[in-house]
Amino acid sequence: MTARQCCECGEVKALSEYYASYRSRCKDCVKAQAKRNRLQKLDHYQAYDRQRGNLPHRVEARLAYQKTEAGKSASYKASVRWKRLNPVKRAAHVAVYDAVRFGKLKRQACEVCGATKSVCAHHDDYSKPLDVRWLCRQCHADWHKHNTAKESSELPNHITPAQKEQPTTFNGAAID
Repeated sequence: MTARQCCECGEVKALSEYYASYRSRCKDCVKAQAKRNRLQKLDHYQAYDRQRGNLPHRVEARLAYQKTEAGKSASYKASVRWKRLNPVKRAAHVAVYDAVRFGKLKRQACEVCGATKSVCAHHDDYSKPLDVRWLCRQCHADWHKHNTAKESSELPNHITPAQKEQPTTFNGAAID
């Protein structure tokens, strides 16, 4: 027997198109079901992924990877890609950095807990780059944990799907 009919899509496919553990459904149908299941139980899987990612051995492995050449390269590529996909946010960050550097804006204590160390500027509206709230790292992380912006699947108004798929270049060489 060299082929089998999938019980889900009805197509006759070669045995190589079936997983050994899923003999009645083809690989495409198994993958589609896995995607549907994840979307239906997204909150559960996101919580699981966060918990799993924070396991000590995984945190240690990520820190070790960041110190390797491959990790440094991946970090650089991610940074360049984020800057390309978020030009308005990047411009606001640069504006705040320059304003603090030139004395036009003064770093304040955290609005929530009053901490004076590791305080950063939080933008509620990136179209107003110097209108910021000062939050320490912990309070900033807590704010983002409990206050989500629009869904991550939506693209910002200034980025088209075509732009999102464009490769990033540095000195003429593709790095994405």
